[in-house]
Amino acid sequence: MIIISGNPHYSYHIKRICKYFISTVFALFFFFHTYGQRNEIGLFFGTSYYLGDLNPSRQFAMNSIGIGGIYRFNINDHLALRANGFWGNVAGDDAIIKYNENRNLHFRSNILELSVQGELNFLKFAPGNLDTGYSPYIFGGGGFFRFNPQAELNGRWVNLKPLNTEGQGSDLYPERKPYSLYSYNLLFGVGFKFNINRQFSAAFEWGMRRTGTDYLDDVSTTYPDPSVFAGNPDNDAIRLHDRSIENRGDNAGFQRGNPNVNDWYSFAGFILTFKIKDRSRLWCPAYD
Repeated sequence: MIIISGNPHYSYHIKRICKYFISTVFALFFFFHTYGQRNEIGLFFGTSYYLGDLNPSRQFAMNSIGIGGIYRFNINDHLALRANGFWGNVAGDDAIIKYNENRNLHFRSNILELSVQGELNFLKFAPGNLDTGYSPYIFGGGGFFRFNPQAELNGRWVNLKPLNTEGQGSDLYPERKPYSLYSYNLLFGVGFKFNINRQFSAAFEWGMRRTGTDYLDDVSTTYPDPSVFAGNPDNDAIRLHDRSIENRGDNAGFQRGNPNVNDWYSFAGFILTFKIKDRSRLWCPAYD
């Protein structure tokens, strides 16, 4: 398991990496747009969902709306590079998934992702060319994302990170560092793309993201000793760190999550793209 620390200096470096990552992506795709001839921009419409401690294996469980935008540079008929900006919502609930009903935890979180990926078309495919009109493809890449797990308490949604529900940052658990709300992902998936006409193409796509955090759901290790919250008995952490239906009275040390496996999330849906004509060809439509 890889946990991104909540140390402010570490978070500063993560944010700097994100800025360099974004700047590099824009520079590369500006280069492709200037000198390339096969560029596309498009919109993604679909769904997002999560896999982790509150949903270990059920694909598409508690899925929600996912949307986004893409920029694709087609290197040739088989290879393409793509930049993504995606937004979605993920959730998990022991009462619904029923993997561990007695634990009785739940969460929701927004996901804001910036990523890049490479695509490999199995068949020849060129946007707008009806002679190479369709192809299945696979893709892989990576990026960064922001999340913010919340839980409902008495009709209001509470941000979980500030509560340190597993004793993060306390003297009793010095090895448990507060986690960051920024992390990286490694992504891969499959899709099927096809041309609609000379300007528009479309695709159906399903992509998985393995994250660099085990706290997308705010659940990772064991229940902390309740004494870590004793300084503020009215703190929401008292009520939210342990919501077990059959409460032993003191669950400290018992397993709350699985620290050996990081969380995952997914985007799946429909992509509609528009072919950007190369500037040098705007005056020569006969060659387009």
